[in-house]
Amino acid sequence: MKENEGTIIGALARDPRDRMLFTVFPEGENPAAKYAVTHYKVIERMAYVTLVECRLETGRTHQIRVHMKHIGHTIFNDERYGGHDILKGTTASKYKQFVKNCFEICPRQALHAKTLGFVHPRSGEFMHFESELPDDMQELIGKWRNYAQNME
Repeated sequence: MKENEGTIIGALARDPRDRMLFTVFPEGENPAAKYAVTHYKVIERMAYVTLVECRLETGRTHQIRVHMKHIGHTIFNDERYGGHDILKGTTASKYKQFVKNCFEICPRQALHAKTLGFVHPRSGEFMHFESELPDDMQELIGKWRNYAQNME
């Protein structure tokens, strides 16, 4: 990612070609599209991947995944939105094997909700939850840190 932080604003709706996907639509183009805002901040750069924190103003289905793809930065190993392909890096077979190993360490999209909060619809009480980074993602980040350090 070139910028260290930014805001992505884009209305989301189902992709007309694939109902399993959502996409960003220009304002006014799709009446079903819902306004969505994602703020992002770079936490750490590691060779060809970047650890990013996202803060949502809205809570739309697949919002982070769709917004990140929209700006050209798919979530690592997000098969549905293209993050399961090697998009950056070298063409060396050793690098390809490294990425394949990373996909095996974290065989899902590398996306985690550390903090979640909402107003309970019945009680009106604000609910707040926190969750530490899962082991597979910690191991994945460790592998990329090590890879990046060895590139220097």
